[in-house]
Amino acid sequence: MAVQAILLDIEGTTTPIAFVHTTLFGYARARVQEFLERHEADPDVQSDIALLRAEHAAESPPPNPPMASVSAYVHWLIDHDRKSTGLKSLQGKIWHEGYGAAELVGELYPDVALALKRWQERGTDIAIFSSGSVQAQRDLFAHSTTGDLTPLIHAYFDTTTGPKSAPQSYSGIAAVLGHPPASVLFVSDVAAELDAAQGAGMQTRLCVRGPNAPAAHGHLVIHSFDDL
Repeated sequence: MAVQAILLDIEGTTTPIAFVHTTLFGYARARVQEFLERHEADPDVQSDIALLRAEHAAESPPPNPPMASVSAYVHWLIDHDRKSTGLKSLQGKIWHEGYGAAELVGELYPDVALALKRWQERGTDIAIFSSGSVQAQRDLFAHSTTGDLTPLIHAYFDTTTGPKSAPQSYSGIAAVLGHPPASVLFVSDVAAELDAAQGAGMQTRLCVRGPNAPAAHGHLVIHSFDDL
């Protein structure tokens, strides 16, 4: 079926992994305690804190060593690259301030902006599905190295949609986009996510950036959005 929508992962697909793990994670890690102190009365931040406390209480076994504070637990989650909804929401708020202060600029691979424009001109809907919060996604593309690209993006989806490893997450995304799953192409650098999308009936491409050869996976490979 002809592709009517393209669904994109971010980390390793539109954006270098090092930017996420070093720049963004490092920025949030260094500022979380001060941010919590400044925004302790903010209801949205309180919601994030409540979610983090609930997640911490549900950890089995508990993190070792025991967490002394919310910020310490946030550090632990970042260090373990956990896909925690509470963490991602709080990080998005911290990064929002960083983008607004021009301390952060969203890094994209060189082929991304031109591809987004090319696809939009073809009438193809473009959406994002990332473990980062919707706010974090919007800010990255709004403050990118190639300017504000948000007018090119139709929709954003994060962990509140469901796990990226679950086929039902992709079925739900296709329903929101208003397209049959078979007409949606999902592009990611993680084969397990592509397996889930394929399980929902989507078309898939494994995005392999750089010289590394992909492991066996059963998905067609691209090395640049120019390949699409």
